[in-house]
Parts: sequence; C-alpha cells; structure tokens
Amino acid sequence: MKAASFQLSATQADTVQVSGVLTFGTAREALSAIDLELRQGARSQLDLAAVRICDSAGLACVLAVLAQASGRGQAVRVTHPPAGLMALARVCEVQSLIA
Repeated sequence: MKAASFQLSATQADTVQVSGVLTFGTAREALSAIDLELRQGARSQLDLAAVRICDSAGLACVLAVLAQASGRGQAVRVTHPPAGLMALARVCEVQSLIA
C-alpha cells in the first residue's frame, strides 16, 4: 500500500498548486517543498483545490508557508481552500489568515 502523499505543480506562472494530502505524515516535507516553489519566480498564489485530506498539521503547514513568505516580503494568497481546512481554521480562529 502506497503511503499518502502530496504533489506540487506550477502550471501557471504565479501559482503553486498542491494536490493530495496535507497531514501529519506529509506536512514537514510539504512545508519545505511549497516554500521552495514559492521562492521560484513571482509566485503569489497557493491553490489548494486538489487537496483531498487536510488535518491540523496540514493547517499548520499552510500557516507556516504564509508566515515564511510574509517574512521575506512576499504576499501569498490561498485560493480554493478545502472545506475541512477552513473548518479547522475556524475552530482555531485563524480563518482570516487563510481566507
């Protein structure tokens, strides 16, 4: 059985698209990979439309990505956050950081 994973693509010049799962098992690797992709060129969007599963570690990953980008003066907007991610964000009262 293959372990759950995430994938990145950058078919649009300003967007990093994430698909798959953002969970405890993938969050650390995803954080590094997404941050590296955002540093490439003028990327300003993180598209989460194809994320199938996201737990609290996935939420932490997304928030850390945004914080790292902000720390280097890069404004990144999350697009198409999955309902599960937004539900967690509301419970944690951080939805304004994502929406």
